[in-house]
Amino acid sequence: MTQTVSLSFYRFSGFAGRVWALMMMGAARRPLARMPDIGFWKLCGSGTGEGFTPVPNTGVYAILATWPDAETARARTQEGIFARYTRRADENWTVFLTTQTARGQWSGQAPFEVSTPETTGPLAALTRATIKPRILTRFWGRVPNISAMIGTDPNVAFKIGIGEVPMLHQVTFSIWPSERAMAAFARTGPHAEAIRAVRDEGWFREELYARFAVHSDRGTWNGSSPLKKLEAA
Repeated sequence: MTQTVSLSFYRFSGFAGRVWALMMMGAARRPLARMPDIGFWKLCGSGTGEGFTPVPNTGVYAILATWPDAETARARTQEGIFARYTRRADENWTVFLTTQTARGQWSGQAPFEVSTPETTGPLAALTRATIKPRILTRFWGRVPNISAMIGTDPNVAFKIGIGEVPMLHQVTFSIWPSERAMAAFARTGPHAEAIRAVRDEGWFREELYARFAVHSDRGTWNGSSPLKKLEAA
């Protein structure tokens, strides 16, 4: 079997919906842990900009999970706690992925099993980091330039910043039409400078970098599937 990673996004509007979603950051932990077939999982809030952002977006939340195969992933993300989120949310979108490369750890684990050879098709990139408190000022001083850069890149089909703990535990997730487009962004400008600073100054206490093949999706975001942008490219 080939491990499948699901990343589900939920948008909430109105006071009651947002309060419910915020409360579920604690209340959903036990139902997720008891979900049949689930492996590694994380509940995340989101930021207001593109990529790493310090200001929370109280209307968007995400659930990342690993599953033994694609069929199980598609079935389970429509059941139990996932179904509760879907009923409450104004909009939801889930993307299904298989891992091409992964290095580093997340909460002391290596959650993603490399199972898909590198291809020429669409790719998703995930960066997760625990930021050292002593360098928070320097880190967040650089981030706006990176966020602005990814936000204006015409190649990126989807991008979002999510995280478990505001300011300290951050995740960026983006989808690109090809490895070439992804690499062009990563190796130039503020992003390239930040990568050098991570290595030279030791910004992160824990970090993980993963690249995925995009398997399929379900639902909409901003009215349509973000993957349609890849089809039009």
